[in-house]
Amino acid sequence: MSSRRGVWRGVSSVFAGGLLVCGALVFGAPKVIAVPDSQPPASTGSASESVPAEPTSAQPAAARIDRIEPIDDRWLRVFVASPAMRRVVEVQVLLPRDRSRPRPTVYMLDGRSASLDSNNWIELGHAVGFYADKDVNVVFTVGGPASFYTDWQHPDPVLGTYMWETFLTKELPPLIDTEFDGNGSNAIMGVSMGAEAAMMLAFRQPRLYTAVAAHSGCFSMGTDIGQSQARAVVATYRGDGANMFGEWGDPDWLAHDVTLHADALRGKTIYLSVGSGLPGVYDVPWNPDIDFVKTVTFGGTLEAVTNACTRRLADRFGALDIPITTHFRPTGTHSWPYWADELVRSWPTIAGALGIR
Repeated sequence: MSSRRGVWRGVSSVFAGGLLVCGALVFGAPKVIAVPDSQPPASTGSASESVPAEPTSAQPAAARIDRIEPIDDRWLRVFVASPAMRRVVEVQVLLPRDRSRPRPTVYMLDGRSASLDSNNWIELGHAVGFYADKDVNVVFTVGGPASFYTDWQHPDPVLGTYMWETFLTKELPPLIDTEFDGNGSNAIMGVSMGAEAAMMLAFRQPRLYTAVAAHSGCFSMGTDIGQSQARAVVATYRGDGANMFGEWGDPDWLAHDVTLHADALRGKTIYLSVGSGLPGVYDVPWNPDIDFVKTVTFGGTLEAVTNACTRRLADRFGALDIPITTHFRPTGTHSWPYWADELVRSWPTIAGALGIR
């Protein structure tokens, strides 16, 4: 136990330290926030992030769409009454221009500091414009900061009830297919925390997804370092990682380890991408979308870590003789400009698996 806690302290200082100073830069948050030295260790410097939980209430026995609010003629806010989450959960749905026939659905998972009213794939990944001419339904998660989009063992006093796996894989897909003419063929894509979550959901629900894309993630939740990293991410929102998968040694951590269960992904189309951590084309002082110093220091360190994580998983797939598509960028930090590029780069692989152009 003492050695594990030592690992936890070491990894926490890398992951949580980077998260605190970089705010949204690291693990998919929306913007760079400088945190005063006087802030408590678990704060991200944003009042809206310190208590992200939404109130729960009695819900129907079966999930149903509570209401739909249009943003425009193709972009919708869809509110789902979820028995699992014990509240009404918002997702945003982007429909294709041509809705004359059934079509596949792509689910887009956010990073660590998932916004409570949007999704960073929309805000920073330029996904709405990218999908404008694509013949798919696109579902964007809303909320779920530091959740790993999984089912937690216990409600968290701060984060609330997190039953994301049940919501995303059991409750939501039938509603999306029925309401928006989905054809039952699905892909899932995530970035950073959401990258690990996408791979977890894909191996735990093998019949649901045809393809999965994961950008800049870590995938060994059951190892001491992987568990420490996950606990550090949860702690940035004042959550308790033990409420997710239990105390140290709980088998639930191993049950969500992608590398350990990589063989369950056999037969799926898989796309993995990551940078090296070295400054790249977007990591320049004159880029108005980044804080150069924080991006290069903390974002570079985090991307170097996720590079090692991704190579470990790719090697595991190689040992199992499971074909995958990878893009190991020689440069690039843990930041959204690169993930926006990867949405474009990964699309031919994902679209081919879904049978669309």
